[in-house]
Amino acid sequence: MSAVKNYIKSLFLWELLKGMRVTGKFFFTKKLTLFYGDGEKTPQSPRFRGQHALRRYANGEERCIACKLCEAVCPALAITIECDEREDGTRRTTRYDIDLTKCIFCGFCEESCPVDSIVETRNFEYHGESKQDLLMTKTKLLAMGETYEPQLAADRKADAAFR
Repeated sequence: MSAVKNYIKSLFLWELLKGMRVTGKFFFTKKLTLFYGDGEKTPQSPRFRGQHALRRYANGEERCIACKLCEAVCPALAITIECDEREDGTRRTTRYDIDLTKCIFCGFCEESCPVDSIVETRNFEYHGESKQDLLMTKTKLLAMGETYEPQLAADRKADAAFR
């Protein structure tokens, strides 16, 4: 009986008809299309991990204390940090580089930072035409932090309220 049933199904192309039924069902529904070039953007989570930034304190001093935890925890070895001691005995970075061609955007650097210095912004619209364009130096990272500080502070406040 099973062989006859399989023969009839293959004769009338049963699998094809099932597929056409699914196609027909979605053919007449309203399409969800975003016109990205016209300014429509998909909603993002406040926890989205995009381009990196270094933050500063309110008085303008950089937050990074050169503990090198982010460099140690990075699974892709994308972070390079060099530091010196200042006159007051504190350490500050002289070199802080992130190679975005190596980075896997896991967020471990952000989680390991004890002073919330390195963060990942929600910016995903960046590109580079050469490898040097995707090497984020300390000055580029600090500039990104200044640009996105209002958004970062709002995300931190929303995250604290969520917990």
